[in-house]
Amino acid sequence: MSEKKPYLRIATEEAFCPAELFDVYRKILADGTLDDPGFMSQWGYFLNSNSERSVFVRDALCSLGEDRISNMDKAGIDQAILALTSPGVQCMERSQAVEFAEMANDYLVNGIKAYPDRYFGLTAIAPQDPDHAAKEIERGHKLGLKGVIVNSHTLNEYMDDEKFDPIFAAAERLNTPIYMHPGTPSKDMVRPMMSRGLDGSIYGFSVETAVHLLRIVVSGVLDRFPKLKFVAGHCGEAIPFWLYRLDHMHAAMIKAKRYATVQPLERKLSDYIRDNFWITTSGMPWPPAIEFCQRVLGMDRVLYAMDYPYQYVLEEVGFTEQVDISPEDMKKLFQTNAENVFNLV
Repeated sequence: MSEKKPYLRIATEEAFCPAELFDVYRKILADGTLDDPGFMSQWGYFLNSNSERSVFVRDALCSLGEDRISNMDKAGIDQAILALTSPGVQCMERSQAVEFAEMANDYLVNGIKAYPDRYFGLTAIAPQDPDHAAKEIERGHKLGLKGVIVNSHTLNEYMDDEKFDPIFAAAERLNTPIYMHPGTPSKDMVRPMMSRGLDGSIYGFSVETAVHLLRIVVSGVLDRFPKLKFVAGHCGEAIPFWLYRLDHMHAAMIKAKRYATVQPLERKLSDYIRDNFWITTSGMPWPPAIEFCQRVLGMDRVLYAMDYPYQYVLEEVGFTEQVDISPEDMKKLFQTNAENVFNLV
């Protein structure tokens, strides 16, 4: 896949972490007081397993140097948008999360400076402190970071609560997108998944993130912040496949006045998805799914991503390039859509 194409291949959901983050996670695991069985399962595995995949993921996450560049070159990736790995700081107590988010952003900015033609980055925030998170979005923007990474729920809490509005206000004001990345399902969601191994990237991540995004839409966040931009991976966490039913059943609920917490919105649910969302192909290099998303959302709304290092398969770039679209739209998929939504140029 090292063959050059008439477009850049920009991978838009690529994870990193400072090695110090693993130390924090190990302390959380050893302490045993975090009420998040999904986190305990995921990071208990990745930090303690010596499987080939776990060792690769640990090493790759901590590299912003030649090892990562070499792997990008082998896969044909020209540029990568890097974000602090899930759950980032969102499993920590407030003061530690604030401090570590700042450190991770400085670490990322320094890594980008070493390879300015290969890397871009997203600002990590601590939603535990929405006011500080808003200030960190502004600081990251000034440092040249191109968006905001949120690893879904924070200590089992979702961002449809109005106390998180400072985060949305800052992102809207700066025209910087929020990438809603999966985290392990919250404690009330994860247990029936874990007994059959469905809690992780196989299924649970997508369900959890889709629920979070839909809570945000249904709650009216996008009526308060109509220019807010969200990016969602894994072909939109399957939301595009549900647009008809979401519209139909939401309208039925509003008409019936069934839920006090579900009030009329200014637009249909599908309108918010089409107007305020961009989606990436991370982990889903499957032409039928990509083509469907392009059809229902538009060619300008679907971006390429790999999901490195959690899913690093050299052939996946080639799989994606089998999508049956014009050369102009292929360039949108791999390059210009990313440049536009993340303001890369």
